[in-house]
Amino acid sequence: MSTDLVSVLAGARIMPVLTVPDPATAAPLADALTAGGARCAEVAFRTPDAEQVLKAMAAHGGLAVGAGTVLTPQQAERAVQAGARFVVSPGYVEEVVVRCRELGVAVVPGIATASELMRALKAGLDTVKLFPAEPLGGTRTLNALAAPFPQVRFVPTGGIGLAQLSGYLAHPAVLAIGGSWMATAAHLERGDYDGIRRLTAEAVESGTT
Repeated sequence: MSTDLVSVLAGARIMPVLTVPDPATAAPLADALTAGGARCAEVAFRTPDAEQVLKAMAAHGGLAVGAGTVLTPQQAERAVQAGARFVVSPGYVEEVVVRCRELGVAVVPGIATASELMRALKAGLDTVKLFPAEPLGGTRTLNALAAPFPQVRFVPTGGIGLAQLSGYLAHPAVLAIGGSWMATAAHLERGDYDGIRRLTAEAVESGTT
């Protein structure tokens, strides 16, 4: 297992961010995402069955699956045991970063300010999640943070849709984009896996042009 997100993503730039209440939908969801060209996904660790969902999607084999919304070291441990190849937090929690390092898994803490970014750098990290990206000011905020920290790679997430995708992808400091519009709760409720495949393919195509 790699502690470097760049290695884990292996060039993938579109990261579907998933909230999946029902483990029964995990396998067909993974099929739809991979059919659309996705090579990674983040499963939000905030539903009662998140571990089962993560385990099922990790077993699919076609996706590098990570755990999102990880708030504590204990959640990080459970996520890794379930097969998470990376761990994402909405904010910076030193204990989560330390535990992920001990577990040998890539960790991507969320930052919203220069001070939080400096804490991540002090901890030896060079990849962070800009969250919530759009409410914070979108690419203008990204530009402002990237300028004094040219060594940092960002994974903007939060409020991003297809309309904003190209602006983020064009930024040299952006490693990947996290977004939930490709597979929403409504898609899963009505079993619209073809819609998930289509939206994922549309996003992936934007990331390769």
